[in-house]
Amino acid sequence: MAKERTRLKRFTPVHRLWHLGLILIFMTLSVTGIAWMYFETPWGRGLANLFGGYLNVLEIHRIAGLIMMAGFTLHILYMIYRIDWKGFPGSLLGPDTLVFQWVDVKGFFAHLGWIFGFNKLPRFDRWSWWEKFDYWAVWWGLIIVGITGLMLYNPVLTSDYMPGWVLNVALWVHRIEAVLAMGHIFTIHFTVEHWRPSSFPFNAAMFDGTIALEEARHEHPEWVARLDKDGRLNEALVSPPPVPLRILYFLFGYSIIFLGLFLLVFAIANAALLTLF
Repeated sequence: MAKERTRLKRFTPVHRLWHLGLILIFMTLSVTGIAWMYFETPWGRGLANLFGGYLNVLEIHRIAGLIMMAGFTLHILYMIYRIDWKGFPGSLLGPDTLVFQWVDVKGFFAHLGWIFGFNKLPRFDRWSWWEKFDYWAVWWGLIIVGITGLMLYNPVLTSDYMPGWVLNVALWVHRIEAVLAMGHIFTIHFTVEHWRPSSFPFNAAMFDGTIALEEARHEHPEWVARLDKDGRLNEALVSPPPVPLRILYFLFGYSIIFLGLFLLVFAIANAALLTLF
């Protein structure tokens, strides 16, 4: 059994549940949002018809947005609960937190130097700079689309407190941020997480909560060394998940990837049609 424990525990069940919920609600918002934005094209109407038409797709988009903001609020409350207030603010620093620190700035420039062949690959700890960037990008994205989405949810009520032109600005800010978020997820995030050499063809870490020990030694050597030094490495090792679960994770993950690529490709292909209406 000891030989089978070849994977390192990386994410807790709470992390995985949050990520799964974020996947489902983000893709729901992406499909309904694209259908709403492209409704004047045959492709957009086809997407909307899957949800019962324009009014239904708009209502589902609004409800999904409220669910996402509720989940975001719960996440904030969970993070506040998890803070070690006795050691605050020092508890927000250290290698196990997702708070940006000076080491991440140095890691970014060292990584950039490695890409261009100027130095060796930097030794990252539990979180690399781009993983922290991905995490905090969700925060500012949700804040922007959340505020503008709430303004657009009830435009009549919003108009009681703000001039009408503000709604036009809110609509375009909402759309631009949503398009940027989808573009990032469907291209950069998918590529970095699943198609880089060490993870290809699929990174299941956020599904089974583990990472191969050899991959961890390569991508997060400081984390593995720290666990080993503290005598916690052996207890952090687990066996790979059963094959049926691995197949399920792969099929579900790639169904989401293909859906995202489908939206991206057809959105670009139909963008020119929007200028005709």
